[in-house]
Amino acid sequence: MSIRPINADRIKEDVSGTDSMQSIHVLAKPIGPLCNLNCTYCFYLEKKALFAETENYRMSDRVLEAFVRKYICLSGMPEIPFAWQGGEPMLMGLDFFRKAVRLQNLYGHGKRITNALQTNGTLLTDEWCDFLAKNHFLVGLSLDGPEDIHNRYRVDGRGRGTFNAVLKGLKLMEKHGVEYNVLACVTRESAHRPLDVYHFFKEQGVKFIQFIPIVERMPDDGARARGLTLAEPPVMGAANPTDVTPWSVEPESYGDFLIGIFEEWVRTDVGEIFIMNFEWALLGWMGGEAAVCQFSRQCGRSVILEHDGGLYACDHFVYPQYLLGNILSSDPLRLVNSPEQIAFGKRKEAALPQYCRDCEVLFACRGECTKHRFATTLTNEPGLNYLCAGYKKFFRHINKYMKAMRQLLENNLPVSYIMDAVKGPLVIKLRP
Repeated sequence: MSIRPINADRIKEDVSGTDSMQSIHVLAKPIGPLCNLNCTYCFYLEKKALFAETENYRMSDRVLEAFVRKYICLSGMPEIPFAWQGGEPMLMGLDFFRKAVRLQNLYGHGKRITNALQTNGTLLTDEWCDFLAKNHFLVGLSLDGPEDIHNRYRVDGRGRGTFNAVLKGLKLMEKHGVEYNVLACVTRESAHRPLDVYHFFKEQGVKFIQFIPIVERMPDDGARARGLTLAEPPVMGAANPTDVTPWSVEPESYGDFLIGIFEEWVRTDVGEIFIMNFEWALLGWMGGEAAVCQFSRQCGRSVILEHDGGLYACDHFVYPQYLLGNILSSDPLRLVNSPEQIAFGKRKEAALPQYCRDCEVLFACRGECTKHRFATTLTNEPGLNYLCAGYKKFFRHINKYMKAMRQLLENNLPVSYIMDAVKGPLVIKLRP
């Protein structure tokens, strides 16, 4: 959720890496799947069916204290990044987050602690923004683009669009100086309007953006039996035949969407607007370990803390079979380093089809998220990422630009120089 701009120091830091066995990330969902909105494409609202015995889905003080204390005490983590998500975490109320900050201060012992909050923005007020600014929370705001694009799927419980309420929240954050970035979902329809989306964000003064492809499958018999409305994650190495939902982005359209925005960004906005999708790509071209799990060789180090204290293997795998344990009775680092979770993380690389292993852009893609690996190759080998064609198209397109940016960074030159280079032959003149 945290976004930092591209620069040489950042790239060198990410390339160097840390001890993976001592580094984990816990994403907390203090209100579970509860939300004040009813977004059509949300994959988490259905999780209510898995917590049928929960009365209010609210994280107790006992779970909160155990989480803060144990997460801070993990060895090998000089900086502790707390991330709060949902559902809609703001439904917990300000007092919950005030209590969380007090506990962080109590157990911090000199460590650097950061907080990130993902929200739909409709509940933001002056009081909330004052708290977020004073406590240096980084806010991830869900906003899909212009009003007609945003309101198509991001609706409240009565089916009404939420664009005006979200934009009001954005302006409140700017008024109070809250640090924020925008997370924009890319659907089947919005994928055909990349510049409409990008120009809207530029007009609003948004500087930090992440584009998230929406990919969900229709429920199979097993999912329906659990009361779920979407298919569970695919089984690696097996056929997973269910169709995608009508709102899922089409593979090549997603690639074209990224290319359309990249072509304008690389000519006019490098160093002014920071798009995480492009940062992640550059890190791959630099030879570093990915900053996010979907583009890592292996995964399993980012786990989910549910409202009841349960720790799950991944945000997309909050199902009973992927429950690792409970933070009230277990050490989260021990759970993440358990044989089961290590095997879960290694399957991301081990289950790659040969088609991926032979691909020239594997270093940038790494098969992407295992949730999306339900397609088959031309030779009917299972485990291909549904978005493969789009990613391959995008990565091939940006190859020459990424190489030039890498050369700039390696010579301690501003990456924004790329904008001058694309006006002529794509050659970087080095200092003598």
